[in-house]
Amino acid sequence: MPKPISKTTKRAARKSRAAASLPYEGWLVEQLKDPAEAAAYLEAVLEDGDQAAIMLALRHVAQARGGLAMVASKARLTREATYRMLSKSGNPELRSLSAVLKATGLRISVKPIVA
Repeated sequence: MPKPISKTTKRAARKSRAAASLPYEGWLVEQLKDPAEAAAYLEAVLEDGDQAAIMLALRHVAQARGGLAMVASKARLTREATYRMLSKSGNPELRSLSAVLKATGLRISVKPIVA
């Protein structure tokens, strides 16, 4: 049988849950309107190598650069394909990835690993 929780504890738990879920996406998207910030953000996410995180980061950049529909139009991709590509399970072709990056004012770059 679970241990009973006092009303005070319940209230504190509710408050901590509310405080822990402060929205950050609006602030992030605002920061990513700056191309230098967007590039630095994507570079940091790319270093981790988590594909789901990379697709989410690209989605944030696209939102900052006019929204997914506008980026899809500039990239000459369908809106549906762009949403799918920039989902957690997205796996874009290099051509599509390059088109989305170009539509957001960015490009792929390769640098040597500094040891």
